[in-house]
Amino acid sequence: MKYKNSIVTMGVLALFLSCATNPFTGNKTLALVPNSQLFPTAFAQYDEFLTENKVIRNTKEADMVKRIGQKIAVAAERWLDANGYQGYLKDYQWEYNLVDDKTVNAWCMPGGKIVVYSGILPIAQDEAGLAAIMGHEVAHALANHGQQRMSAGMLQQLGAVAGNVVISDPETLNLFNQAYGVGSQVGVMLPFSRSHESQADEIGLYLMAIAGYEPMEAANLWRRMSAQSGGGAPPEFLSTHPANETRIKNIEAHADKARAEARKFGVTSFKS
Repeated sequence: MKYKNSIVTMGVLALFLSCATNPFTGNKTLALVPNSQLFPTAFAQYDEFLTENKVIRNTKEADMVKRIGQKIAVAAERWLDANGYQGYLKDYQWEYNLVDDKTVNAWCMPGGKIVVYSGILPIAQDEAGLAAIMGHEVAHALANHGQQRMSAGMLQQLGAVAGNVVISDPETLNLFNQAYGVGSQVGVMLPFSRSHESQADEIGLYLMAIAGYEPMEAANLWRRMSAQSGGGAPPEFLSTHPANETRIKNIEAHADKARAEARKFGVTSFKS
């Protein structure tokens, strides 16, 4: 019993001591792996990825990726500085690369390392569409979503271990493992991931607007994404992402707020 209590105590202590603050919401977030450890690992993985893939350089599209990325990074710093988070980006090492790959994807690693796949450019269509994509991906990094997902995964594993330690009956243990695996994934991990996506959509709108891009273009982007997918997405409750219709409605609801926020920084016209 003492051993079982020790597991619970260590878990609670880890949660208490391992929190960060999301600058966009003010909420405490899981941070079992600190950025001081996470960023160097991410940077090394990014460098390795670039050596293993074809990076497109010195083209109109590659230059556009870098130009938009720089604008988004400046917008992020302006917002953070104005809202009391001076120095928040001091350990970020921004880098923006276009990779020759037909996959419809883009991502930003913890610490600001960004990759845009060439396959997403036809759906982006123009600068504003690409700004919506890159603003969304940068928002994930700024809000430490990668750190939170890693921490949540660690807690998910800890819960499974704790259950296996506490439950001694083999039949009950088997039922627990089955229920825990499905329940923690569908009931906790997937909604957690969807909330990150919705949050990144909203933050991304603010970033693209402050960078001078029309935030409603993000809704148009997701309409094109929806058309490209052909309706083949899984039900929302089984997905890591919100349904396209949900995203579009949320973006439309926040577009005016994003423009209003941008005006605080002297941005009065928005490129579409």
